[in-house]
Amino acid sequence: MTKNIQATAPSKDHEHILILDFGSQVTQLIARRLRESGVYCEVWPFNHADDERIKAYAPKGIILSGGPLSVLDDNAPKAPQIVFELGVPIFGICYGQQTMVEQLGGNVEAEQSREFGRAFVDVLDHSEITTNVWDKGAHEQVWMSHGDHVASLPEGFKVIAKSEGAPYAFIADTERHFYGVQFHPEVLHTLHGRELLKNFTHEVCGCSGDWTMAAFHSEIIQRIRDQVGDEHVICGLSGGVDSSVTAILLHEAIGDQLTCIYVDTGLMRSGESRQVVAMFRDHYKIKLIKEDAEELFLGELDGVSDPEEKRKIIGRLFIEVFDKCSERITEELGKSAKFLAQGTLYPDVIESVSIVGGESLTIKSHHNVGGLPDNMAMDLVEPLRDLFKDEVRILGRELHMPEEFIRRHPFPGPGLAIRIPGAITAEKLEILRKADLVYLDEIHKAGLYDTIWQAFTVLLPVRTVGVMGDSRTYDYVCGLRAVTSTDGMTAEYYPFEHKFLSRVSTRIINEVHGINRVVYDITSKPPGTIEWE
Repeated sequence: MTKNIQATAPSKDHEHILILDFGSQVTQLIARRLRESGVYCEVWPFNHADDERIKAYAPKGIILSGGPLSVLDDNAPKAPQIVFELGVPIFGICYGQQTMVEQLGGNVEAEQSREFGRAFVDVLDHSEITTNVWDKGAHEQVWMSHGDHVASLPEGFKVIAKSEGAPYAFIADTERHFYGVQFHPEVLHTLHGRELLKNFTHEVCGCSGDWTMAAFHSEIIQRIRDQVGDEHVICGLSGGVDSSVTAILLHEAIGDQLTCIYVDTGLMRSGESRQVVAMFRDHYKIKLIKEDAEELFLGELDGVSDPEEKRKIIGRLFIEVFDKCSERITEELGKSAKFLAQGTLYPDVIESVSIVGGESLTIKSHHNVGGLPDNMAMDLVEPLRDLFKDEVRILGRELHMPEEFIRRHPFPGPGLAIRIPGAITAEKLEILRKADLVYLDEIHKAGLYDTIWQAFTVLLPVRTVGVMGDSRTYDYVCGLRAVTSTDGMTAEYYPFEHKFLSRVSTRIINEVHGINRVVYDITSKPPGTIEWE
């Protein structure tokens, strides 16, 4: 059975906030907002937070997240009772507000006034959290996502703000420093939501904001050394930002105890393998095994169209290849490599794990966390597991990585396999690579690469009729995707000018044989995901 090695707990010297997760898909955004203000925090599933563990963690404050269930359901999730007895400030968000109200003696009603998306609250009173952010009498934009709402308050609470569908949209017990909001301050559509959260952590909880990426860098190096000891580590290197930062971080921590394995799956972008080998083997002098496995991966994926099955197959094959490579490493070292390092991030985890409600609430699995077999021979070390993508880039600069690598757009672990909906073939992969090169070339020429969070092409499982040179064609449709985001948890499509899209479409159709139609995806996240599969 695999053992998940956690290497990101804060030192006792850092102030920290505890976030109890009730299953919301945006819980990690709460953590992201707190990190932005220099406050370390951890997210624990509500049902993994026993009394002794919470006491030992000694948080300066506790945040109760939103969630998909109703507090009126049988066996509805509840916050551990000790949360309300520790004497620390509490901030309940959406479901977190409702369970706090119910547990302290108030009432919640079911689906009387549903609110989803942008909404407005009227500010009725002042509180520590609204200081210098909301004025009494103001009309403020927030983001709602609720059916149930608070109907009566526990003793000691007062109303700070109300909305059309939530008469107690913001409540406060200023004596105990308990606060609750029906809206989501962590979502960007709640204007000034960051400032509200910062007032909770800094003004109410008394945090100074002492957690920085420089501090994380020095502390994680020591923790890696403590965990690994004199054992050997294999790092799965994809060439993306996450795995690259992981590899360089590990190399700094343990030097020649690290061997990186780059698996050329045949699912990579054009020129990717050459760039990875040049950077890590030649520039950083890191031990690197390049394993050519295109035939293996494409053979196993032949005829597979279900995206979850693709991810599971790719995850399994990665481990099989690692095991074979580790046998060679064992022969060289005279002992087995004990650890497998991965660049798993927070968004990978939150989209792969359902806190409550079972499989139906899982959006999709990631090959980093969802495709690993139970009998894997190595333990996992995931030093970036509690970081967001932009934090990884900051860490990359702390490590003095080349800027062109740090600024690279995210690239999924399963590679181009999930950018070809339906069955994968070598022909489709080659068509997609060429289209992607053209698209990114035009984005660079327009000076938009650093403005866009992620941009890529998708080869759709659709053929359409076209006309080229007075002849009929019947070729594939190419989808273009480009989004802006700060953390990958939410995203908006990038509003290209029509002239740009026309130029890209013309070049792709003229230069890439096999495509005769180009479309642009204008779906935001949510409701869509950034990748198509």
